[in-house]
Amino acid sequence: MHITDIDALTAWLEAGCKPRENWRVGTEHEKFPFLADSRAPVPYDGARSIRLLLEELRSVLGWDPLVEDGHLIGLRGANCGKGCITLEPAGQFELSGAPLETIHETHAEMAEHMELLHRVAGDMGIGFLGLGAAPEWTFAELPLMPKPRYDIMRRYMPRKGRMGLEMMHRTATVQSNLDFGSEADMVRKMRVGLALQPLVTALFANSPFLEGRPNGYLSWRSAVWLDTDPDRTGMLPFVFDEGFGFEAYVDYALDVPMYFVRRDGRYIDAAGQSFRHFLTGRLPALPGEYPTIEDWADHLTTLFPEVRLKRFIEMRGADMGGPRMVPALSAFWVGLLYDEVALDAAYDLVRRWSVKELLELREEVPKRALDAEIAGRSLRQVAREVLAIATDGLKRRARLNAKGQDESHYLEPLLEIVESGRTHAEELLHRYRHDWHENIAPVYEVCVM
Repeated sequence: MHITDIDALTAWLEAGCKPRENWRVGTEHEKFPFLADSRAPVPYDGARSIRLLLEELRSVLGWDPLVEDGHLIGLRGANCGKGCITLEPAGQFELSGAPLETIHETHAEMAEHMELLHRVAGDMGIGFLGLGAAPEWTFAELPLMPKPRYDIMRRYMPRKGRMGLEMMHRTATVQSNLDFGSEADMVRKMRVGLALQPLVTALFANSPFLEGRPNGYLSWRSAVWLDTDPDRTGMLPFVFDEGFGFEAYVDYALDVPMYFVRRDGRYIDAAGQSFRHFLTGRLPALPGEYPTIEDWADHLTTLFPEVRLKRFIEMRGADMGGPRMVPALSAFWVGLLYDEVALDAAYDLVRRWSVKELLELREEVPKRALDAEIAGRSLRQVAREVLAIATDGLKRRARLNAKGQDESHYLEPLLEIVESGRTHAEELLHRYRHDWHENIAPVYEVCVM
């Protein structure tokens, strides 16, 4: 069905509202595959390759293949009920996890995924790094995955910022996806999510190396986003305006230039063109055609703010870390956003901060992490308060595992970071300078997933 009015786009977003009993959490995480004997990145094709790895995983899992232009580029569980395995532009290997009820299930999903990866990839001599940025490889050494949408982005990105191609090819993240119950609930969660995203960046800072040496940042991945594409990235100040809701987000999304349109399995380059024009049949790439709701859903995936709204909310501020950090991210957000008392407390905290302060914090945090300040307090101090709120929220949820543990124990690695005052990036830099004698090689053992 073709769409010609904005109301249909707003209604599509609003249809994401779910009753509390149907709220779930989805966790996505990207890893850097590498050849264990040479520390080189893994090519798409060859005897030890991304393609062969996907084929072997398909034979074990029985998942459906995702194919573009004759290339296997991912796997999908039945009706996406078991998640998807996809490829980022330079072969970063991503599990887009299923929507699950508890963090216990998220942790089990990740552990099962990594156990299978080690079993299959180990026979090929392939390992996986849990870092926010590729620590050693030059841009020229990176493999390019054969996905048409990435070809379009590679042509367009350099027109909008200096670091877009770096973002695509040299960074990796862990992301948490959460539900909302109403427009008002979405608004509060978006505001809390955006305001606390710099804190998450600080807690998860884990990208201090580039091309074999320190890059000057604790979260280089986060710094890259500051110069990628101002049209589709950033802190979304309008979310804090009075009257923000689904319609305001639609207005924002309509003014973000498009990347592509999919037709009959093909990607049509529409980079820089307007979805507003598409609604009136005036898209230069497809003159006389009108969008479908699938085109709208595709367009929303090409927006990259710190928090992204679709039919759920995506928290996008964290560097990829080790196995304990992946469930920690979802535990952090579920503890804050899925308990009303915790959400009220978090909202009361962040509403004291101005948009100007948040934008300044966002600029500061890639270098200073927990030493960055807002409203006269260090993020380390803020983190203690926020983690206490999240812990209490998870305890009140009282979702127990077989050992009788609630979900709050997944926050332990974050509490350890706050108490030590040292992020994973700072720990890696210390070891690089004092234990590794400025040799990057040990990172492939210390940060292996």
